Amino acid sequence: MKKLFLLVAALCLVLLPASAAHAQQFDLTFGVSGLTGTSSTATLPTIGGGAYPSFGLDFLFFHNLGVGFNAAFRAKQNLYQGFQPFRPFFYDFDAVYAPPLGKHAQAELSAGLGTESLRFYTPTFTCSFTGCTNFVSSNHFLGQFGGALRLYVTNRVFIRPEAHLYVVRNNFEFSGSRATRFGVSIGYSFKNQE
Repeated sequence: MKKLFLLVAALCLVLLPASAAHAQQFDLTFGVSGLTGTSSTATLPTIGGGAYPSFGLDFLFFHNLGVGFNAAFRAKQNLYQGFQPFRPFFYDFDAVYAPPLGKHAQAELSAGLGTESLRFYTPTFTCSFTGCTNFVSSNHFLGQFGGALRLYVTNRVFIRPEAHLYVVRNNFEFSGSRATRFGVSIGYSFKNQE
């Protein structure tokens, strides 16, 4: 996970000068969320619960339309069926629409596709030519629908209450195919000045 964040951060640093020259707006966000899921059943647990640090970025390049990326993961491992440590990760690439709502607010709607990656941790490490891991992943395709409200504290810094609905395909490890993430992020906009 650290490698992914370092890769995304490096990508942002490389793309930042280009985005300032060509994009209408480039935004970075960091936040924390909670996750709710379908209630547990007699045989399957819920995916909900826990704190989820999140990271996001978006490029708005045409009349408040653009593209974005979001990543969120459970901060601490949970126990699956009471004994197997696991941690879910959510990644999505989205289309973003963010119209202004006056001088100090901006709506944000997003929809996209991504992956739910469930890491089930083991007591031993498995090594290959790419390195050693102590987990087995189960990955599932997902659709993401999100909404947020950017409230600008300064011309560039904003606070963003947000909600994301994940519809996960073949989420057979858990009691349902839907999960909802609610949270708040702090963001910074690299805007072209008007």
